Amino acid sequence: MPERPFWRQRAKELGFSFHLPGGEIYWDERACYTFGLQEIETEIEDAAQDLEGLCASAVQRIVSDDILLERMAVPRSAWELIRRSWSRNDPSLYGRFDFSYTPGSPAKLLEYNADTPTALYEAAAFQWYWLEDQIAAGRLPEGTDQFNSIHENLVARFAELAGKGLLHLTSVAEHLEDRGTVDYIADCAKQGGFETRFIAIQDIGLGSDGQLYDLDDQPIERLFKLYPWEWLLNEEFAQGLATSYTAFLEPPWRALLSNKGILPVLWEMAPNHRNLLPAYFADDPLARQLYGNCAMKPIYSREGANVTLIEDGRTIDIADGGYGREGYIVQGLAPLPCIDGNFPVVGAWIVAGRSCGVGIREDESPITKNTSRFVPHIIEAD
Repeated sequence: MPERPFWRQRAKELGFSFHLPGGEIYWDERACYTFGLQEIETEIEDAAQDLEGLCASAVQRIVSDDILLERMAVPRSAWELIRRSWSRNDPSLYGRFDFSYTPGSPAKLLEYNADTPTALYEAAAFQWYWLEDQIAAGRLPEGTDQFNSIHENLVARFAELAGKGLLHLTSVAEHLEDRGTVDYIADCAKQGGFETRFIAIQDIGLGSDGQLYDLDDQPIERLFKLYPWEWLLNEEFAQGLATSYTAFLEPPWRALLSNKGILPVLWEMAPNHRNLLPAYFADDPLARQLYGNCAMKPIYSREGANVTLIEDGRTIDIADGGYGREGYIVQGLAPLPCIDGNFPVVGAWIVAGRSCGVGIREDESPITKNTSRFVPHIIEAD
């Protein structure tokens, strides 16, 4: 596809400031991925919806089983926090299933980014603007569509949750992509009826009353956090996570789904599910049967860090990082398709439990990392 000559200026106007991090291409509209409507509805949308239901059953199982919490390396200090969150049915906002998908075969779940998923603004908004511009320019025919109601669903979810009070939002303030994502979430929250205020993660304070406060000594009643639960538990204010009445997005129970240990649990619950890959904890003897063709993943890991891919007994890709001390899981290998030297992963977005969109990232290596590019997609017109 030809690039829009004005897209960089458009990105600047829309606040999409992280499209060229470190001078490297991130947003990439030199190509697009095409799907048929049935592919989207059956192989992506339905698969994500089915897995979302299975994940809820998995959380119920885990919170009832100390052994599973131990195997997933969930800190004991968080067990009661997670259990109370689940028993209260604390509402969730969003998540992203990452699939390996080759047309003609079922999509295979690689992992669930259920706590701090990024690549949100580009999936929900910027690729939609791209579609509208390409249709207007005559480069795509009228009727070309996109699997993308992410923005509408985010706004609707915030409208469901809105009420009197303030929504604080937090991340590492200096991280460009995270801050851009939080700013987009804040915009959706405002459209849904919230007042919003950003606070850097390091500026959250713990009062003598056990509550969390901002820099103006305003109690934090609701907090959207683009910051992993396993990191929050090590912050200076961590003891306030249990004593505070702060309502979190994502809530504590989502920490179980962003943990790679969920993959063996899902496989044990639904072996031979068409969208699952065999997966075991690394210390499980059954993991040995996967060693020749597998992905070895740290229980806690993000953006592909410390993942190793093994195919036909040899390592085909390995990513550096600082994860792995809590242990690993071993997952059957589902190689990403290689298209013109690029390996695309399909991100299937969930908002408020509903499958509602796709975002695609690609890399020149089989492991999707934080440097991987975002490429738009379309559903071909009939």
